[in-house]
Amino acid sequence: MNSNAINFTYLSQDDLLKAGCFDIKMAMDAAEKGLVAFNDDKVLFPDKIVQIFNDETQERINCLPASFIPEKICGVKWVSVFPTNPQKYGVQNLSAIITLSEIEKGFPIAVMEGTLCSNLRVAAMGALAAKHLAKKDSKTIGFIGAGEQAKMHLLSMKSVLPKLEECRISAKLESEEEIFIEEMKKILPDMKFVAAKTNAKNAMDGADILVTATSAQAPLLKAEWMKPGAFYSHIGGWEDEYAVAKQCDKIVCDDWETIKHRTQTLSRMYKDGVLSDDDIHANLIDLIIGKKKGRENDDERIYFNAVGLSYVDISIAMAMYEKAISQSTGQEMSLQSRMIFQHQELDKLITI
Repeated sequence: MNSNAINFTYLSQDDLLKAGCFDIKMAMDAAEKGLVAFNDDKVLFPDKIVQIFNDETQERINCLPASFIPEKICGVKWVSVFPTNPQKYGVQNLSAIITLSEIEKGFPIAVMEGTLCSNLRVAAMGALAAKHLAKKDSKTIGFIGAGEQAKMHLLSMKSVLPKLEECRISAKLESEEEIFIEEMKKILPDMKFVAAKTNAKNAMDGADILVTATSAQAPLLKAEWMKPGAFYSHIGGWEDEYAVAKQCDKIVCDDWETIKHRTQTLSRMYKDGVLSDDDIHANLIDLIIGKKKGRENDDERIYFNAVGLSYVDISIAMAMYEKAISQSTGQEMSLQSRMIFQHQELDKLITI
C-alpha cells in the first residue's frame, strides 16, 4: 500500500443501527464520560460557528468542533437545523454529519451520519439529569412536541425511570400525535399513550415529567401546569413562560455560561434581568461528581436546560465508531491513494 494513502470508515445511519449504536445506556455513559473529561481539562472545546440564513425561522447550519486529548481524537459535527422543513417539505428539520480525525498525523478516520448521534445526545443528557433530579417513582410524562427529539426523550426517560407508565403527547397537529403513538407503542407496548388533541394543558398538567421538544419560539408551557415534585426537561429555545423557572426550587443546566449567551428561556430571563447567576443551582457535572446535590425531597420543582455541548456529541460519536468497528460495520473508503504529484500520467489530467 502506498504510504501516502488515506482511508477512512464511512458509517451511514443504517450501518450505525445495524451495529447496535441506538443504545441509550451507551450514549449516557459516553455523555457522562465526556462531561467528566471536560471538567478535568482533557477536552478542547472551541466556540461553534453559526450561519443563520433566516433570523425569523432560525434556519441555520452550525459547525461544532471538540477534541479529546487522551484519546487523541478530534471531531466536528456539521449540523443543519431548518425548523420549517416539516411544514414546507414534509421532511425532518435536522440533519448532521460527524467527522472524526486522529491527532497524531491529523488524518480522518471516520465520516458518519450524525442525526442519530445528535438526537441520542439530547436524550442522554435529559436522562442523566432525570437520574439525579426526577422522582424515582415518576409515573406520567407529558410532551409538547412529537418529533424525533420527543421520541428519543421518552426512551431515555423510561431507561432511568422504569416506573413511567403513561405518556401524554401534544403536537401542533393531531396527525403528529397519532404518528408518535403508533411508532412508540411498538417499542413500549406496555405504556399507556394519551393523545392531547393539540391541547398542551391536557398533556402537561399534573405530569411527573414535563418535556418541551419544539422548534417554536413562544411560551407554550404554563407554570400552573407544573405540579410540586415535577421535573422539567427543556430541550429547545423559548418554550415556556418565565414563571415556570421562577417557581422552581432548583435550576440545573448542562452549562450555564454557555446557555446565558444563547436564546433559551433562561437566556432571555438573564438578559431581561429577571434571572441571575445565583439563581442557577448547578451544572449537570456538579451533580455527577457530587459537588452539588440533586433532588432532596419529593416536593421540589426542578428545571433542567441543556443547550447542547459538542464535546458530548463527539464523545458519543467516538463510542458509536468503536462499537461499529467492533461489529465490522461500515464501508472502508479512500480519500486519496497517493499524493497529488505521485499520480501516474498526471500531465494528461492537468488543465492550465
